[in-house]
Amino acid sequence: MTVRKNQATLTADEKRAFTNALLELKRTGVYDRYVNAHNYFLMSDSDSGDRVGHRSPSFLPWHRRFLLDFEAQLQKVDPKVSIPYWDWTVDRTPASSLWAADFMGGTSRARDGQVLDGPFAHSAGKWAITVGVDQRQYLRRTLGAGAPELPTKAEVNAVLDMADYDMAPWNSASNGFRNNLEGWRGTGLHNRVHVWIGGHMATAASPNDPVFWMHHAFIDMLWAEWQARHPKSTYLPAGRTANVVDLHATLPPWNNVTPSDLLDHRRFYTFDTEATGRPR
Repeated sequence: MTVRKNQATLTADEKRAFTNALLELKRTGVYDRYVNAHNYFLMSDSDSGDRVGHRSPSFLPWHRRFLLDFEAQLQKVDPKVSIPYWDWTVDRTPASSLWAADFMGGTSRARDGQVLDGPFAHSAGKWAITVGVDQRQYLRRTLGAGAPELPTKAEVNAVLDMADYDMAPWNSASNGFRNNLEGWRGTGLHNRVHVWIGGHMATAASPNDPVFWMHHAFIDMLWAEWQARHPKSTYLPAGRTANVVDLHATLPPWNNVTPSDLLDHRRFYTFDTEATGRPR
């Protein structure tokens, strides 16, 4: 069974194994297929039309399956690797170990946001950006420039206390847990983290930045925690609803997957939460 660990608890060898697997997927072209897929679905999702990966109830199961598929690719490179999660309620500054040169790298150039250190810096020659909003081939970040601070534990707990998974109009105007966690309402949460990191994480091609996977692994863990807090609440809508993926509808781009197949993460992995005290 795959165990997803807090990135702050990874050993030097575990960090190296994870970054090496990322670099190998980049080298073979597999990585950029996932960047393209995310870019496509974010750009095609809309409040008034079909919406699958974002602005909709299926935001959480879609990303769960997206991470599962990507994690399987990592494990083809190294079976011991899993996607760590980044608890940004704890590790919340550019000085956090996440951004050290032996892991994600963090130092960026003020004039253009180019990441200058770590394995994904352009100078290392192994992380050319091929899917993006312009022709620049280097990874970009502007840590802390786009949002004043990362979400707090209190802000997360307020959203986890919401009993309704989602509700009409099933888009970025909805109330309920999903939309407040996604960040179109309330204090921003998921969206605010993307903006705080800035650079590629603030675009539809956000998986260009490998921290994307750790951010979404934590979002996924928060969904699991919400389920534990509200065992009588479930995914909504349960029945056919225009423009969104209901509980038993096919979840594009997968032909044989529905949200109901993805409700229990324990079928696929567990979380090592000893460092945070959050439920497994």
